[in-house]
Amino acid sequence: MGFAGALGTISRYLLGGWIYTWLGSEFPYGTLIVNVSGSLAIGFLGTLADERFLLGSQVRLTILLGFLGAFTTFSSFTYETWNLLKDGEIFLAGCNLFGSLLACFIGLAVGIFAARLL
Repeated sequence: MGFAGALGTISRYLLGGWIYTWLGSEFPYGTLIVNVSGSLAIGFLGTLADERFLLGSQVRLTILLGFLGAFTTFSSFTYETWNLLKDGEIFLAGCNLFGSLLACFIGLAVGIFAARLL
């Protein structure tokens, strides 16, 4: 599971960096996209594991807790939101706070529904 966690961390770093290069760094787009895509993947794969039994328990732990647990970045999310507040960017901080929570919940729901359609 440690190796999967390392891969999740590296993947988060690479994807987040690419997103910041593409969209800029005035808003934490990289963290938002990582958290939403991670939530979608956890919803999808978790549902396949729970309801379709397509993933064994060890594979499930490795992917969901190891890789995706390291891939999602809520600690970065809270730090970046704090920095926006500290810089006086109250609107952007609110967008990040509520946008991340809502988008991640929607991502989770889409993953669950997509897995159930299989």
